[in-house]
Amino acid sequence: MGEAAEPTFWGYLGCRFVSAEQDGSRVVIGLDIQPHHLNMLGIIHGGVLSSLLDNAMGIAVMLARPDSKVVTTNLNVHFVSSLRGGKLTVSAEIVHQSRRMITATGSVYGEAGQLTAMGTGTFRIIE
Repeated sequence: MGEAAEPTFWGYLGCRFVSAEQDGSRVVIGLDIQPHHLNMLGIIHGGVLSSLLDNAMGIAVMLARPDSKVVTTNLNVHFVSSLRGGKLTVSAEIVHQSRRMITATGSVYGEAGQLTAMGTGTFRIIE
């Protein structure tokens, strides 16, 4: 999956896999904050945090339904604290599944373990 994701937005952001349960019950990804991840205030851009959450939760969903195609239908993000640099760790897990919908939750942590953002995502099984 990592090789297939490299030429996509995932690779452009600089995401990396840390760990994943085969059933998607828990996924962890990482990112080293670079200057292009920052906004004009010098803190990590909210769009980067949102993308990280969407990526981590999406991977959990894809692992839970490996023979299906899934798309994000809803993404809800809460920005808790700001960061200027360092490494980010993003964890995600599935909290509910039905035949056609999956809901996941995710959290973004800074290098010192501080919660930076958290969110939920709903994903639709389209095939």
